[in-house]
Amino acid sequence: MTVATNLRKAPKTWSLFGDVKRRPSPYEVVTGKFHYHFRRDPVPFELDPDAPLNRWYLTHREGSPFQVDDWEQFRDPHKLTYKEYVSLQKVHETYVDGLIDQFEDSSAAEKLDEGWVSTLAELYVPLRFPLHILQMTGLYVGQMAPSSYITNCANFQAADELRRIQRIAYWTKVLGNAHGDRLAETATAREPFESGPAWQPLRKVLEEMLIAYDWGEAFTALNLAVKPALDTLVNWQFATLAAGNDDHLLGQMFTEFQHDSRRSRDWTQALTTYALERDPGLSKVLGGWLDVWEPKAHAAVVALAPLFETAPVPMAADDVVAEVERQHAELRSGCGV
Repeated sequence: MTVATNLRKAPKTWSLFGDVKRRPSPYEVVTGKFHYHFRRDPVPFELDPDAPLNRWYLTHREGSPFQVDDWEQFRDPHKLTYKEYVSLQKVHETYVDGLIDQFEDSSAAEKLDEGWVSTLAELYVPLRFPLHILQMTGLYVGQMAPSSYITNCANFQAADELRRIQRIAYWTKVLGNAHGDRLAETATAREPFESGPAWQPLRKVLEEMLIAYDWGEAFTALNLAVKPALDTLVNWQFATLAAGNDDHLLGQMFTEFQHDSRRSRDWTQALTTYALERDPGLSKVLGGWLDVWEPKAHAAVVALAPLFETAPVPMAADDVVAEVERQHAELRSGCGV
């Protein structure tokens, strides 16, 4: 008599992830070890070792002082894949679409106080330029990051910036239709950003950030200094200013963008904590960079804050600066730097 035996073997994990004794999650399957070119001998890319691309990565990524022995164990706290990011943002974009439709149908832009419209021309309309630089820097960090787990976080953050830029541009056109075409002209946005005294400290730090080529310094400048300051100024303080001046669309829209800012801060804290747990000495590296970038971000906020006092229902510049400093201190404390 033949006795049947169970020949099934225990499931094996993917060899790509090593002997982890568990099935990889869907998040890990589509994210883990996608950067085949990091710490690859003798050079990252299968090109001439002296090719500019190889030299660039060796200098600004492998040569960065912001290093740990293994970046592949870092995880996005939200564990977002592209599919999940799109699904998440579809919900938020549907909400913003509804807001805009509601306020357009009620001709809300036409009812805004002219003094408030003047404030918008100086404070709101030029925002597309600095936010675009945040997007560009985020994409650079994603391109240079040593792990695809980090790259995804940076790229989704850059997509968040594009989301804000698109909404700002659209509503600027609506304001132009209601209060004069010049409001929506490119020159109206560029002139304050390029030559307005209030915008020059921000423009300076942003343009300098574009040439922070070391991937660790670019991450630090963007996610630990400049973006948190600008996000607080825009998504929190400007939202409050708009609501106080009966511009409830912009008040609610920028409050909605706070979700994106919080997600950025979550992965920023997770990455810095991950790095410092593996090498506490990196605190000096990050701290040294912050000593350079924090004062510049602070100067940008101090210069822009007086524009909040030009609104018909103003906010005190000192209060605006204090809230930016409070949120930044909270972020830095959470990062352990």
